[in-house]
Amino acid sequence: MTDQTLHIAMYPWFGMGHLTSFLHISNKLAERGHRISFFSPSRVQQKLEAFNLHSHRISFIPIDVPHVDGLPPGTETTADVPFPLHSLLVTAMDLTRPAIEQALCELRPNFVFFDFTHWLPELLHKLDIGIKSVHYCTISPATVGFLISPERKLLEKSLTEADLMEPPPSFPASSIKLQTHEARALVGATLMEYGRGVTFLERQMGSFSNCDAIAFKTCREMEGPYCDYVETQFGKPVILAGPVVPESPTTELDEKWAKWFDGFEAKTVIYCAFGSECILNKAQFQELLLGFELTGLPFFAALKPPMGVESIEAALPEGFEERVQGRGIVHGGWVQQPLILKHPSVGCFVTHCGSGSLSEALMNECRLVLLPNVGDQIINARMMSRDLKVGVEVEKGDEDGVFTTEGVCKAVKTVMDDESEVAKEVRTNHAKWREFFTGKGLENSCLDSFEQKLHQLLQ
Repeated sequence: MTDQTLHIAMYPWFGMGHLTSFLHISNKLAERGHRISFFSPSRVQQKLEAFNLHSHRISFIPIDVPHVDGLPPGTETTADVPFPLHSLLVTAMDLTRPAIEQALCELRPNFVFFDFTHWLPELLHKLDIGIKSVHYCTISPATVGFLISPERKLLEKSLTEADLMEPPPSFPASSIKLQTHEARALVGATLMEYGRGVTFLERQMGSFSNCDAIAFKTCREMEGPYCDYVETQFGKPVILAGPVVPESPTTELDEKWAKWFDGFEAKTVIYCAFGSECILNKAQFQELLLGFELTGLPFFAALKPPMGVESIEAALPEGFEERVQGRGIVHGGWVQQPLILKHPSVGCFVTHCGSGSLSEALMNECRLVLLPNVGDQIINARMMSRDLKVGVEVEKGDEDGVFTTEGVCKAVKTVMDDESEVAKEVRTNHAKWREFFTGKGLENSCLDSFEQKLHQLLQ
């Protein structure tokens, strides 16, 4: 750790996963004495304050999110609107540029960490007051390298499904491959308008190509070749913050849920959670739950109601509640995931493969079943199941991307069967990475290096 204190402004995308990820790294840096100015939508600040562990060094700066026609009044984050309206929300975020410019002129931090505001590097160059831009990327280097590597020449020719079925020519040796339905969905997502007059691809390429440095929350031991590839392709320094795992919760699991989990034997409960924004259609929602029922194991599923259905209860398969009474819960509200994953009775975690959930999972002993939904989750799942071999992915149809009751049951049974060769391999690999991530000194070593690289950028 160096003696010179840094002042870092944070301006993450208005998605709760991005906001909390930026706050986690803020806590780690504030713990080392650095000053953080954290831009966030006004009302979200209350939610984030609970996770601010260093309020004397981390200051929240409320941002009024401008209204954009088509957005419900009061919209501030992606949790407030369905995915089709995210483009309007990013338009609103772009409209905060004058307010951000004024605030940065007053604050004059050393750095701004950002992700979706592709105009920020250009703004800082224009201001010319010595502020450096760091694209703090919440997705993995493998995802960035596979999907939007400059050697794909994506801004020069139309992206096709066939392009994404294979990795870029000089991509590191890997088992990462996409299915047809995944390539099709990713092409659509990449080329869609994301903000007024800019595609998602243009926004991402602008952020990566124009920043002063790219930062990832990973370490060389896990993704070194992918980090080197991204650095070479974009011609930018890539700096690594380490896994950036949040501090262990100091609270206890709600008594109601603690009592329920306590009622089962060790390592027998299936816990399933798909994050705050993943919403299945009703058919897939039911296949998932019927798959859990078919295992015969107790389960706790924290899921949003499916598309077009008002409540969890209205979406359940016929007779389901009666059949699983006493051993199965489907809950539509927020849960204390880190505490649930630590509970002795939880033996399996069925996850959508968001980076935050995977980090938490690798720190715990539960077996991993991978069921990615969109974007970077797909690459994360391939890395976990094929490269690192720490989990088993639920099989999906190549063309339609549909999974079945039997497929869910098979994946769970595979990882939970102590005698199966796959389960033994997964358990051994998971234990190796858990030991690595919880080892003394890893976080300090990573953050020492991260800090040093930040100081070098200012020289």
